[in-house]
Amino acid sequence: MVVQRISGSGDGHPVKEIAILGSGMAGCGAAYRLHQQGVRPVMYDMHDHYGGHTASYEFSGGWLFDEGPHVSFTQEKRLQDLFAANIGGRYETLSTRVNNHWKGHWIKHPAQCNLHGLPTDLVTRVLVDFIAAQQRPEAPVTNYEEWLRASYGDVFAETFPMQYTVKYHTTAAANMNTDWIGPRLYRASLEEILRGALAPATADVHYISHFRYPSRGGFKAYLEAFVAMADLRLGHRLVRIDPRARTLHFANGVTAGYDGVVSSIPLPELVPLVAGAPAAVREAAASLACTEAVIVCLGVDRPDLIDAHWTYFYDQDYFFTRLSTPHLQSPHNVPPGCGSLQAECYYSRKYRPLDRKPADCTEPVIRDLIRCGVLRESDRILFRHVMHIPYANVIFDLDSGPATRLVHDWLDEAGIRYCGRYGDWAYIWTDQSFVSGENAAQKALDGAAGR
Repeated sequence: MVVQRISGSGDGHPVKEIAILGSGMAGCGAAYRLHQQGVRPVMYDMHDHYGGHTASYEFSGGWLFDEGPHVSFTQEKRLQDLFAANIGGRYETLSTRVNNHWKGHWIKHPAQCNLHGLPTDLVTRVLVDFIAAQQRPEAPVTNYEEWLRASYGDVFAETFPMQYTVKYHTTAAANMNTDWIGPRLYRASLEEILRGALAPATADVHYISHFRYPSRGGFKAYLEAFVAMADLRLGHRLVRIDPRARTLHFANGVTAGYDGVVSSIPLPELVPLVAGAPAAVREAAASLACTEAVIVCLGVDRPDLIDAHWTYFYDQDYFFTRLSTPHLQSPHNVPPGCGSLQAECYYSRKYRPLDRKPADCTEPVIRDLIRCGVLRESDRILFRHVMHIPYANVIFDLDSGPATRLVHDWLDEAGIRYCGRYGDWAYIWTDQSFVSGENAAQKALDGAAGR
């Protein structure tokens, strides 16, 4: 067996050979940190393009779609400046517009603060229940459903977030923990809920008030400068990693050695490839659940489709769960005078297996876009494309916490530095993924220096 040595360079430092597995935002964070330390890593990706989950795809005719909706709303100035510099300061700054669709009603987000115009009986029951929930003694919360009922009352919880949970996470709220929530669900005061029930206009309280998006090239444009800091090798699918011999083995026959390794490969995919992984660790990794997404991308002959950057759909009889509008992020994502839509449909191997070919999701999506009024029967659909994303969002079911800790502890011992949404196995945004990659790279470098 011939082992290729990864080329690195150090300015006044011993040469350390660091490998990065994955070229998404986390992998780019790792490349950036290593670049700062004077080390040029090798970055491997199994695809024929870089970008991972933050990839963008340009199609003939002037259509551009990201792999699902990605925007940059980090409040950390260091990252704001860094990302802006990567695209020469050419970005769109947009005020976030988010709404909800429920039984024919369009509701400003978050729904709990914008009940005005909904059926009077429903609003009354939501308010009565919310007030009662706030008056109950605080009790231990053991799952997400209990958190929702304690936060919003039974009626609102059952009508909105519990319905969305089944569509988005593919499992019931009672089967999920609360580790992932953070700022994602707004805890409104009684005054805010009352104002939203009585008045047609309310203040914006979404956790994202503004965001940036590259003017050209899609979200992936942010990554180009980071990828250039590494020796990028595409078409390299990892089939085995030996942490004792510190070697990587790829499906194309290449074998490479390393002093340190950073991985953003999803944990259920990574662990079976690691030589010597104990059975308990393999079982824990196999138990981790993640949604897979079918994303239907449509190009339409008019831009006035819907005035929201993304919309949540609660009704179970709507085929898709979330809708976004790439043409509202940048006018250069579409040909002049056109609009674009991305409809996300969620499945999971553990809870809701994909029951059709991804392409077969297109017509049901179009049908329901017409039903809710986003599309007209007379619209000309100029472009159609379907993406199948095997790993979309981590499902924080009740088993995931202990299983993740077991896997992470063993990987730490093996010297494999994990990062990103699927390495950390966390509900983190793109800026958090970047920082995760930075931290993992530092650990890999520190570990290599100790050898």
